Amino acid sequence: QVQLVESGGGLVQPGGSLRLSCIASGNILSINTMGWYRQAPGKERELVATIISGGSTNYVDSVKGRFTISRDNAKNTVYLQMNSLKPEDTAVYYCNAELRTVYSHRYLKFWGQGTLVTVSS
Repeated sequence: QVQLVESGGGLVQPGGSLRLSCIASGNILSINTMGWYRQAPGKERELVATIISGGSTNYVDSVKGRFTISRDNAKNTVYLQMNSLKPEDTAVYYCNAELRTVYSHRYLKFWGQGTLVTVSS
């Protein structure tokens, strides 16, 4: 009953920008933390950025100053604005949400299916 759908990935040149969106839908009661992860070819999945319901954010060191995470609580949507993109940012980006549903009174983590970001000239 819960689905997270990412959009906004694509091909961009180094130094360019992309904005990723993730919409959570279903029998959602509330959302605590939302975040973005990524997995590059041959590497483990890593946490990129998180944002809690109160607005506090955290970023992996490699994207600080370049990426900005934000959310629209009314729309159950999280965004990732990516500026000054580098080839090493190339990865599949996954949306994550820690939320409660009508079937669970505790917070559980849900994942989107991912969107591919390719940074290349």
